[in-house]
Amino acid sequence: MDVAITIMALLFVAFVVLGVYACVKAVGAARRGVDRTITQARRTVEDTALRAKSLGQPGTAGELAQLRLRLRTSMRATQDALQAGVAEDASLKESIELFERLSVHGRELDDELRQLERDPDRSRVGQRLSEVRDRTERITHSADSLRWAARDRARKFAEDDLSSLSAQIDVESGALRHWSAEPAQPAASAGPTGPGGSTGPSGATASDAWPGERAEAIEPPDPRRGTTYPWQKQARPETTN
Repeated sequence: MDVAITIMALLFVAFVVLGVYACVKAVGAARRGVDRTITQARRTVEDTALRAKSLGQPGTAGELAQLRLRLRTSMRATQDALQAGVAEDASLKESIELFERLSVHGRELDDELRQLERDPDRSRVGQRLSEVRDRTERITHSADSLRWAARDRARKFAEDDLSSLSAQIDVESGALRHWSAEPAQPAASAGPTGPGGSTGPSGATASDAWPGERAEAIEPPDPRRGTTYPWQKQARPETTN
């Protein structure tokens, strides 16, 4: 009795622990989902604001907004492309590592561009504009190179697979159409007859033939009788008057 009570108590504790663990996992997943939603919404708002600034504000402020928008768009597109491709191509892991190192420089540049946007000293901002423009060009060029290389690699693999598949289909199509070729009729040959029976060119006697070959060796097949196939219609018998 004590053993049964102990077992039931252990099972109860195990169920409670599993329930608490499941609740914690569910709360964590929900929190991560909310965080992702908030992050995406914040990015959308920031991108919309940058696009509006780049179009509506002339001069240094508009160019800084254009640089930030270009940097964020390039980095996000490359990140999405690499993460989507690594599931099918494990060799992209090294590219992702390189992109992570590039992302450090990209985040630093984005923070600097944001600070320049808020800086009231327009003259000093104008002096830094050439430098940040060059850094933006270098970072976006590297990100674009990774993204397009990954896409070219995926497209090359797809083309190779399609070419191989097309070749296999052509071979299979030819094999499927092979039924239309008429099989060649074997040529009948008769050899001299010896004391032990008729022999052919190979010296085999009629008694050595497989069942059904003796009649063919003695009586050649009628050339007018062709080979029939299951899909051919049977000829109707001629009527006599």
